[in-house]
Amino acid sequence: MKHRVAIIGGGAAGFFAALACKAKSPDSEVVIYEKAKKVLSKVKVSGGGRCNVTNACFSIPELSRHYPRGGRFLKKAFHQFYTEDTVQWFETRGVRLVTQEDNCMFPKTQSSQTIIDCFWEEARALGVQAEVNARVSAILPQEKGFSLVIREEQVQFDKVIVTTGGHPKRRGFEWLETLGHSIVEPVPSLFTFNMPDEPVTELMGIVVEPASVRIQGTKLKSRGPLLITHWGMSGPAILLLSAWGARILCEKKYTFSIQVNWLDQAKDPEVRGKCEDHIQEFPKRQLASRNPFYLPNRLWTYLLQKTGLAGDSIWSEVKGKKLNRLVNTLLNDVYHISGKTTFKEEFVTCGGVALDEIDVRTMESKVHKGLYFAGEVMDIDGVTGGFNFQAAWTTGYIAGCSAASPE
Repeated sequence: MKHRVAIIGGGAAGFFAALACKAKSPDSEVVIYEKAKKVLSKVKVSGGGRCNVTNACFSIPELSRHYPRGGRFLKKAFHQFYTEDTVQWFETRGVRLVTQEDNCMFPKTQSSQTIIDCFWEEARALGVQAEVNARVSAILPQEKGFSLVIREEQVQFDKVIVTTGGHPKRRGFEWLETLGHSIVEPVPSLFTFNMPDEPVTELMGIVVEPASVRIQGTKLKSRGPLLITHWGMSGPAILLLSAWGARILCEKKYTFSIQVNWLDQAKDPEVRGKCEDHIQEFPKRQLASRNPFYLPNRLWTYLLQKTGLAGDSIWSEVKGKKLNRLVNTLLNDVYHISGKTTFKEEFVTCGGVALDEIDVRTMESKVHKGLYFAGEVMDIDGVTGGFNFQAAWTTGYIAGCSAASPE
């Protein structure tokens, strides 16, 4: 009788787990069950339709530091499969990856369809089955193996890998709680900041690279490119804060203030000195036309106005309190946040199945032998830049290889 393995969830982790399982045990029957009408939908839209496959970070200790939740767990898992293995896996199957300046890695074709096609070609070659519109409503442990409730029918399997991804609400995990697993409360992890009452949104499209941002009243801070949008602020500097501060910001009900240093890590003496140099060298030049800090002109003009300085005033007039206000605005510009917006079409949560109930060596449940987990269904999430996909490949590979064994 064939060894039968079910994968619940046809996303990145699920597909990769299925391929790893079938490759290791060709005689096994491996079936993916996806409740939606398509598999790999998140892969399709990721990276603006280009698919940020992984990140060119080839140090395991450094790689693990890009996960606000699950970093220690993944640090152990990466020794079995990490970025170097990901690159090799795709390139040996004809998918060449290219690295951007920010270390994000994409298929050379710049199309997520290349990744999807690669997976489907591999699935057909190995004989992996995939069923869509197939919601699994329950996992029923048996004396040997499991019975899955699918379309009100029970189907028997020896091993089960759960790769259903994150959920915005706890009720999305209730079916796993009934199995005895603990669930860490899910909250959004990757989002942009809404500023409905801030006129800075009129500068939408401006990017400052890099800027430093911190959340007032906390120790949370980050630096990187900052994008002004029509609803508020985005870009890596903001997304990093949203990831590392996911639970804190949820507790604040997404109402808080941020402090922006538009000059990144510059300090008061350095900024004041540049301003004083301009006062000496260009006393008659207008402020709007003589920007000492190479900020985008529209932003520079906006910051002058916010400080109370007219763009047509001259540098010799910037003294005393006026100079203090300008320096403070450049280094400590405060904005009020009221709400959040999901980052593009990519939804990431923190929370999920508690990691202390999963064996990192195999991704097997410590509650039920033969039950495995992979991807964001676990309490794992990374920052933007290909790290969430890398966690999916790693945990999917380990779960797939582990479930391939009949024992």
